[in-house]
This record gives sequence, structure tokens and C-alpha cells, in this order.
Amino acid sequence: MRVVIAEDLALLRDGLIRILEAFDFKVVEAVDNGPALLPALVKHRPEVAVVDVRLPPTYTDEGLQAAIAARTEIPGLPILVLSQHVEPLYARELLSGRGGGVGYLLKDRVSDVAQFVDAVRRVADGGTALDPEVVSRLLARGRPVAALTARESEVLAQMAEGRSNAAIASKLFVTEKAVSKHISNIFTKLGLSPSDDDNRRVLAVLAYLDAAD
Repeated sequence: MRVVIAEDLALLRDGLIRILEAFDFKVVEAVDNGPALLPALVKHRPEVAVVDVRLPPTYTDEGLQAAIAARTEIPGLPILVLSQHVEPLYARELLSGRGGGVGYLLKDRVSDVAQFVDAVRRVADGGTALDPEVVSRLLARGRPVAALTARESEVLAQMAEGRSNAAIASKLFVTEKAVSKHISNIFTKLGLSPSDDDNRRVLAVLAYLDAAD
């Protein structure tokens, strides 16, 4: 599985290359700045891109902007953002896209190599991998979710991590029927139609929040 990496810190960039190649990924290019990312993605058309948000020369949001631009050139390009920062504006634009896997993980909260590799694979396969903290910050800036119960908020966080109904039930020690009911209530309260598609249901929530700003 071919990967393009965008990370300006040399040690972290080298570490990502070593980790991914140890798990049978092929890193076709690793860039350290924003202007080099888009050409690399268009050239290689990888199965997944692992991208930092803030890259040289300005260290603002070059990574996300390049990822979004790449999706206009390569519709459905799977993108996993790995960053220390949540950039709400461009994050919402990326996450509300209708095609391709998408993920957003925070560097300081990734503590397990296997889970990180699983997230990369999930995004490459068209799924979702979102850190609950990212979702929390995006929700805080969008439509209020005060109407959700504590349990519904927990279910929403698990949905954001890409878990199936069965996996959520196991994680929260409830039945799948209960999870389905909570999900139905979540979408009703957010004004969205229920869906069994893990990726679409998370993206639909984020897209709706974006539109409600």
C-alpha cells in the first residue's frame, strides 16, 4: 500500500517511515513542506496520505490546504491528518467531503503503534479515524449538542472513531439494540436521518455542524 507523508520534523518523519514500512506500507515520498505536498500527491496518487497541518514556509495550515486541493485533483484520496493542532475551518471542509477515507489524529494522543497503523489502514480502506478530542473541539464550535444525553455523547464519540454498532456495544457494555436506539436519537436531535454507514454518519454530522455555523 503506497503512502505519501508530509511532516517537517525530521525525526518524526523518519519514525513514520520506519513504522509504516515495518507494517508493509511503501512510503513513495516524504516531504517536509507545504508547496511540495500537492505535487507529490498528484504524482504518486497514493492509497493514503499522512499529513501534518502546519508545514513550512508559514507553519499555519499548508498541510490541510494541500490535502483539500489534492482531493480536487484526485477525488476520494484517503487522507489521515496527524497533527498537534485542530484547525476547525479547513478540518471541517476536509471532513465534510463525501468521498474517500478521512482521519484526524492528535500527535500527543497517539500512544500505541498498532492503533496508529490500524487507523492508517482504516482510512486507506475508505473508513474514518477521528480522535474524540478533535470531534469535541469541532462540535464546540458548531451546533450546540446540549440536547444529547451523556450516553448519546459517548456513542457519538465512538462513532467518530469509526467503530461499528457492534464495536460500540462492546466498548460501552450495552446491547447493539441500545446502540441503534442511541444513534437514532442522535440523528433526530441533530436533524439528520439515521444511517448505518460509519463513515457517512460521522461526516454527515460534521457537514451539518459546518452548515449550521
